[in-house]
Amino acid sequence: IVSVVGEGAVADEVIAYVPLPTATQVPTAAPPTEVLQPTQVPDGEDADDKQGDSTISATPMPTATPTPTPIDTSPNIMEIDFAALAETESDAAVKELHKYFAMAEGTRKNAYTGMFEGYNLISICAEAFSPDMVSEELTPTLYRMFNEGFRFHNYYQGIWFSSTSDGEYLMDTGLYPQQYSSMAKSHDNLMYFCLGNQFSRLGYECYAYHNHSYDYYDRHLSHPNMGYDYKGEGGGLAEQNTWPESDLLMVQETLPEYINAEKFHTYYMTVSGHKDYLFKSNVMARKNKEFVEHLEYSEPVLAYIACNLELEHALTYLVEELEKAGRLDETVFVLTADHYPYGLTDAEVEELRGEPLATEADLYREGLLIWNSAMEAPVDVEKPCSNVDVLPTVSNLFGLEYDSRLLMGNDIMSDSPGYVLFNNWSLVTELCEYSAKAGRTFVKEGVELPEGYVSTMHSILSSKFNIAKKILDLDYYAKIPLLAEQR
Repeated sequence: IVSVVGEGAVADEVIAYVPLPTATQVPTAAPPTEVLQPTQVPDGEDADDKQGDSTISATPMPTATPTPTPIDTSPNIMEIDFAALAETESDAAVKELHKYFAMAEGTRKNAYTGMFEGYNLISICAEAFSPDMVSEELTPTLYRMFNEGFRFHNYYQGIWFSSTSDGEYLMDTGLYPQQYSSMAKSHDNLMYFCLGNQFSRLGYECYAYHNHSYDYYDRHLSHPNMGYDYKGEGGGLAEQNTWPESDLLMVQETLPEYINAEKFHTYYMTVSGHKDYLFKSNVMARKNKEFVEHLEYSEPVLAYIACNLELEHALTYLVEELEKAGRLDETVFVLTADHYPYGLTDAEVEELRGEPLATEADLYREGLLIWNSAMEAPVDVEKPCSNVDVLPTVSNLFGLEYDSRLLMGNDIMSDSPGYVLFNNWSLVTELCEYSAKAGRTFVKEGVELPEGYVSTMHSILSSKFNIAKKILDLDYYAKIPLLAEQR
């Protein structure tokens, strides 16, 4: 960061389509020459002999190959004529959205489109998780996943209005949350693009689990509406009678429900990493205390690492059992947090990270992993991104039919410029970081910032934020005939 300019945010009440400014620097992730090389069993050999003891017959391994040249870079959109819908719409608010989307371009397909088509998916929203606790010594499974898969070096996880619930909403819907419980309010809406609904339409068995109270945040209403067969503690899952509950026990209880499915998508909302981070009050921290006692940290940081080891144990169990069953190579893992570990002070976050927080946004620098065991090499991604981008990115990787215009997040692997919006209107983009707290823009080295750049970005994101509100308030997806007819 080499220069500072002053520029304030604009009002956040307008909805207008504004094209993204052209970046003068665009960090890229080199497309794979060979995306995956799944394990091949030589002719005449038994697959079960190669995979070890298995309780089921392994399903045929999908073949993942690079997208043929030339790569399809057409817009990742559906056949929806928004201009025609606007002409016949009598509701002014719905008409306004139709007109906006008629102008939107959407993101483009790319070399990674369909990379995991036909695979199973396990997605995890991990309570207060931070990659700063990952190490080869303590968390070998997480370490493997973060280093062998897609590696997102500028991924951020802000905190919004309802902390965990909003973190889920961003990840699961690709929309910005509002100043009420957005996830709960969505339970009667058509949530067409949620992964549970997308995969269900393809014949997958889709499950969601949470190892705390079944109806907390009204998940018993929202999660079935997202396309999942949902279970939580006291509503399908056994009572653990601890605080927080064990992620390991949750996956041990639930894996038998889907491991035999021909195709499955499973979503976990974990809780073992929940605050407070003290050995006396946190059962998961106390359970795993022996593994961290040799580390030289304060008690809150030690307790934080210890309780998050339960997530490591859960992932290790999943990987080992899927491998035994011959399902690991055909399963993709996606993991991110609901929010940064706000149960730690800023000083304790610095202690965990091992370095000071350099900027306002640095506190929210977090982790996203997308990993499949058959990937031959990691893919490094420098583009700024956040949890609102997870849904469109996964949709693209699995080759799902979705309309990128209708999501406020972007496919990270597309050529669309990367940006991150925080709830106080701070920004991180490929060119700069705008700090609302400081009222300043920190320009990245080698960049000549276009005139009015931050104001333009605020205009774009103001519209996106308010569009997300109207999508929720109006049940807008249900107003689009192509989507509504598949309800």
